[in-house]
Amino acid sequence: MSDPRVLVVFFSRTGTTRMLASTLARMLSADSEEICDLTERRGVLGYLRCLVDSWRKRPAEIVPAGLDTAQYDLVVVGTPVWAGSVSAPVRAYLRENRTRFRHVAFFCSFGGLGSQVAFDEMRGLADRAPVAQCKVRATEVQRGVVAASLVLFVSELKRHLAHYEALEWTC
Repeated sequence: MSDPRVLVVFFSRTGTTRMLASTLARMLSADSEEICDLTERRGVLGYLRCLVDSWRKRPAEIVPAGLDTAQYDLVVVGTPVWAGSVSAPVRAYLRENRTRFRHVAFFCSFGGLGSQVAFDEMRGLADRAPVAQCKVRATEVQRGVVAASLVLFVSELKRHLAHYEALEWTC
């Protein structure tokens, strides 16, 4: 029996969620894939597009994923929180892949409020409950003080994977 396969998928407008995803992928020895948005989101106008997409719960047009989520035992999906909501590119990704996930986990970076609302929305879009979730304030990522929350999240994910592997072995 082989080790469980893990994929970390994320979208990042400013680089904050990318930093979290990179750290998580290293900690989990996971593959990683960035969701590529076809909408221009840089600058003030890009920021305003993000807000409008969030308020309207509109998915973004994204580049098709390069990695097949069905080939992974666990897909860890990361998003920035936009106006108390999941980002439009992650909304699109979850909708497109909802039938292909075995197990999912969620993480987000946020500046204010709304992380729980974003997690609830992600759960609905993925059509399944996450095995774990982790929220990290953007200021903590920028200061480099997220280690404790990520260690707890990774421990929870590894516990789930060990349990999943044991179940697979007995079937």
